[in-house]
Amino acid sequence: MFDLLTRYLPKADGYLAYWQLFVGVTALFNTVQNFTTLKLTRRIYNVQPQSVTALQARTFAVWTLTSAVVRAYAAYHIHDKAVYDMAMFTYLIAFGHFSSEWFIFRTATPSAGLLAPVIVSTSSLIWMFNQYEFYVKA
Repeated sequence: MFDLLTRYLPKADGYLAYWQLFVGVTALFNTVQNFTTLKLTRRIYNVQPQSVTALQARTFAVWTLTSAVVRAYAAYHIHDKAVYDMAMFTYLIAFGHFSSEWFIFRTATPSAGLLAPVIVSTSSLIWMFNQYEFYVKA
């Protein structure tokens, strides 16, 4: 059983490829929940949760799905500069979005719903930036 599972895991040195796959798969859960309910999305934008509409949640779901695909693809193509850079940009965009909702638009306050994506995007960006030369052999 374990051999069957490892056959589908990324083949790369280090743990960054596994992290990319984990974050990509986790984003699938977020995509599904955004298509099916407003409950968890309203935890992020908690200042005026009633302003989270079904349309906004579905748009957020598609954005999250796009990020999931890029990150999962990066897991299997971690040495490809273009793919690596695109994955980095998904984290930068996520960080920018959630930070602006917190600090500029004031639609979110520090909570688990907000801090989780901020921490994941920040730590992923730092990790990817620090390991750039290791994975991307220009």
